[in-house]
Amino acid sequence: MRNYLAAVWKCRHFWLSLVRMDLSTRYRRSVLGLGWSLLQPLAMTATICLALYVLTGRSVRETAAYVMSGLVTWNYLLSCALHGCRCLHGGESYIRQYPAPLAIYPLRTALGAMVHFLIALGVVVVLTWILNGSLANLPALATLPLSLVALLLLGWAIALLAGFANVFFQDTQHLCEIGMQLLFYATPILYEVQLLEARGLGWLARANPVFSVLELVRQPIRDGAAPSAFTLLAAGATVLAAVGAAALTLARHERRLIFRL
Repeated sequence: MRNYLAAVWKCRHFWLSLVRMDLSTRYRRSVLGLGWSLLQPLAMTATICLALYVLTGRSVRETAAYVMSGLVTWNYLLSCALHGCRCLHGGESYIRQYPAPLAIYPLRTALGAMVHFLIALGVVVVLTWILNGSLANLPALATLPLSLVALLLLGWAIALLAGFANVFFQDTQHLCEIGMQLLFYATPILYEVQLLEARGLGWLARANPVFSVLELVRQPIRDGAAPSAFTLLAAGATVLAAVGAAALTLARHERRLIFRL
């Protein structure tokens, strides 16, 4: 594994160039450029907060930070999964010409999604400070860099698994779209976990691996506290399981993948 990661790092100029190319191609001739990555979570947050205010009377101050922090983290994972399905097919021309580790193509997807995530996360932090009227959560934000590393590893693993699965089974992307949509509503993103706990269903959130990953970002920003021990353990187990599955997939299928493309 150490030698493999060293080979990936040796190709860093190549995959960083791919990331820059993806970003410039996506926003070529666009007026807002990367600003478009903020439009969807901002618009959806405003819509959800308005709906919650009308239905439950809860103010924007109570719900905006919770909803938007969940949405931007979810959008990062969603982008890694859906774009990851196409990462190996999209890099087929490079794979046939350049004998680089195949993990660089899912890494390209995860890094591109991370750029958008970081921009949106900055807006979430500023929005939280504005709504709270203070910088009370500033010390807790020191835990975010470690959480971002964990998210990058998780996104890389998800993109790799989705990419390999889509090469061997072409309908993976369509199944992934349906599965992620179901998981979105099963995860406390639009609603708070207290709603489940009040009905004795709190175990559903605790058993959901995505929920602990969302809480890595939510707790420092919204609650002004470092992630709890349960959050760290659950999120760490999720990341380790995904990375382990990705490493096993590479070890078993990387050499013969070219014959499937």
